[in-house]
Amino acid sequence: MILLGASGHGRVVADILRLSGEDEIIFWDDDPAASVSGYSVVPRERYSEKPVILAIGNNTTRKRIAEAASYIYGNAIHPAAVKANDAFIGSGTVVMAAAVVNPGCRIGKHCIINTAAVIDHDGLIEDYVHVSPNATLAGNVTIKEGAWVGAGATIIPGRTIGRWSVVGAGAVVIKDVPDHAVVVGNPARVIKINNG
Repeated sequence: MILLGASGHGRVVADILRLSGEDEIIFWDDDPAASVSGYSVVPRERYSEKPVILAIGNNTTRKRIAEAASYIYGNAIHPAAVKANDAFIGSGTVVMAAAVVNPGCRIGKHCIINTAAVIDHDGLIEDYVHVSPNATLAGNVTIKEGAWVGAGATIIPGRTIGRWSVVGAGAVVIKDVPDHAVVVGNPARVIKINNG
């Protein structure tokens, strides 16, 4: 498996792959000085026939690279994560330790479901989303493309988080969030609309 991005996020993904039995992990990075202890870091495009995971935390950057390249993408699902049998997880997505993806969920491409995040039943997570550690999404929550749900945030059932929005750490979302909004607090309120 190839991980594009020799960073802290990449080290976590490498650990997931190692724990899942992957015996060959190679990092690609454009920085010739990049290094990850215990792993080879080579220029991009070497070993290009192997599956790739975009081990980059920034949602916009993951989308830009995914749309510009035609790699075969793999997944990384931590053995200590819980995934319902009927849950769907798209290519390039990473599910970290103690995360829960419950029945009826659909997770898009190139998402990060971070440590101990909970996606309850019938959740819809579109492409390039990051659900941060300990975030809780109750049943029937929709997270639109590119949104970022901060650490420890809670979203009540049936709510929608708009495209490329940011839910601040610890926020409690009780209303739908518009596209490109930044929301914080309990209850969450819009503090800014980013240019889309």
